Amino acid sequence: MAWPELGEVLRASPVVGLVPIGAIEQHGPHLPTGTDTIVASELCDRAAERSGAIALPAIGIGCSFGHGTTFPGTLSLSPEMLIAVIRQYSEWAATSGLTKLLFVNAHMGNSPALLSATDHLRLLRPDLQTGIINWWEASPAVTAMTVEDAADLHANRAETSLMLALAPELVRLDQLAAADDPDRTEDLVFRYNASSLSTNGVTGRPSEASRELGDDLLEAVVAEIASRAERGRAEEPPLGRATTSRFMSI
Repeated sequence: MAWPELGEVLRASPVVGLVPIGAIEQHGPHLPTGTDTIVASELCDRAAERSGAIALPAIGIGCSFGHGTTFPGTLSLSPEMLIAVIRQYSEWAATSGLTKLLFVNAHMGNSPALLSATDHLRLLRPDLQTGIINWWEASPAVTAMTVEDAADLHANRAETSLMLALAPELVRLDQLAAADDPDRTEDLVFRYNASSLSTNGVTGRPSEASRELGDDLLEAVVAEIASRAERGRAEEPPLGRATTSRFMSI
């Protein structure tokens, strides 16, 4: 939209902005490095069409420290930088009158930064409303489908299936049969980078991916995002808005 059109939309009624937040990182031998950003952007576009929300430009580079440097293709912000980007993104959106933002996350490594950034905003900018939805946790049914082959999922059956539904031309079908790699995180005490846990960057069984599963996941996730956007349009804090903490300066 051009700015006059955007202004009219924002003045007409409360609107929820859907912010895709993804990553650029290795996704095994069969998926592109932009998988998370592609997924987040497509989910937002489709949910916006269904709900009347506005799909905003993606935060395309997330925090991918957990993937280390062994596998080529990863670009990453530090957690601190990603927190700052999310906060500034939200504050600039508010200058246009878009004060309700739902961050649609497609990368597990972004979750701590998203939680921290929205904590800052709910304390220091109570005039803004921000929320988070991780696509793999959109509903109990989605979670069950997503973690069937790996709890520490990455480029697995579910994520590959979702890409088959969204961008099948980007999936290397000839690599699927040999791409499976087990989840080695069970009972571990400590956390490790991807190359210490996976031989090829995969955690799960992408060989079991299917377009049918991808379509089911896509419908369930888009429906949940659209539902939250519709509910959020009129939502206000149950006990009223907090006042800004004037003594805080950070």
